Amino acid sequence: MLSFTYDALPSRVVFGAGSVTKLNEELDRLGVKKALVLCTHQQWSIATQVTASLGDRTVGLFDRAVMHVPVEIAEAAREEAAKLGADACIAVGGGSTTGLAKAVALTSDLPVIAVPTTYAGSEMTPIWGMTADGVKKTGRDLRVLPRTVIYDPDLTMSLPVAMSVTSGMNAIAHCVEGLYSKDANPIVSLMAEDGIRAIAKALPRIVKNPDDAEARADALYGAWLGGAVLGAVGMALHHKLCHTLGGSFNLPHAETHTVVLPHAIAYNSPESPDAMARVVRALHAAGMPARDAATGIWDLAAGLGAPVSLESIGMLRRHLERAADLAVENPYWNPRPVTRVGVRSLLEDAFEGKRPASVILQ
Repeated sequence: MLSFTYDALPSRVVFGAGSVTKLNEELDRLGVKKALVLCTHQQWSIATQVTASLGDRTVGLFDRAVMHVPVEIAEAAREEAAKLGADACIAVGGGSTTGLAKAVALTSDLPVIAVPTTYAGSEMTPIWGMTADGVKKTGRDLRVLPRTVIYDPDLTMSLPVAMSVTSGMNAIAHCVEGLYSKDANPIVSLMAEDGIRAIAKALPRIVKNPDDAEARADALYGAWLGGAVLGAVGMALHHKLCHTLGGSFNLPHAETHTVVLPHAIAYNSPESPDAMARVVRALHAAGMPARDAATGIWDLAAGLGAPVSLESIGMLRRHLERAADLAVENPYWNPRPVTRVGVRSLLEDAFEGKRPASVILQ
């Protein structure tokens, strides 16, 4: 008999083209009067437009967000927020910026309002992560969950095609791991399957025509679902590997997810037949032929021109041994036992960019 637990997270989503114009209304609802806007150097232009639209409701713009949230940057942002008397943080950008806002909220209790410009999904989760001394640490705390998320597809129109692809593959990774999480449940599985479908259908259209507004909206919808899945259930081996590779070897976040995902799927396929059937079904619904989940996801990434090897995104072969050691030190729960030999083999295949062996499950 069906039995499960589902915890809904207390966040608000405003979705639609032009919805960034409702930011003032959302600040009113939260009682925010002095917000600090956060962004990366790359998102400075969009962030300044947001800042200008809010007038004297902003106290400054902190544009030093970077990948993996180094503790030094987090502390600098906290100090800036305190110095300026900010009563909230507005994160304009992708996962790096949202992660920085969460780091501020973790110790200050300042509410976070997220305005995503990529498909990262972090904005829908209470998961924080910071890197110190070459090791990325993560945790869960409701204090870091953005109170409001404004999804405006118009803000993703300028996202370069290559970044759109890897960011979208990152969102698919959230969905896939949610399907075989120890906390998986029918609600999350519905969201995960439709998230995979929406993104897999949208990305080829974005590659063909980056100005396709409908495709951008579909991709952002799928990313929202992926983020909601990531926030609702625990992750597994794939995310552990990506946190290790990113935090300890400074590999780019979305690209790392893109490369590792097919191999993590292949590793877990024998112990997750129902999850893999959902992945295949989602790919078929997106118009993609797929015999199995692992090769289907690899073919999707490769067909979109995404990187498929760790070597191509900056990993050095001599670091594979250390990466395997770190990944098995404190492994996340995983449907298949995490072994040093298995992880090392997975990393080797990912390093070389091999197409996974087809795993057909009956």
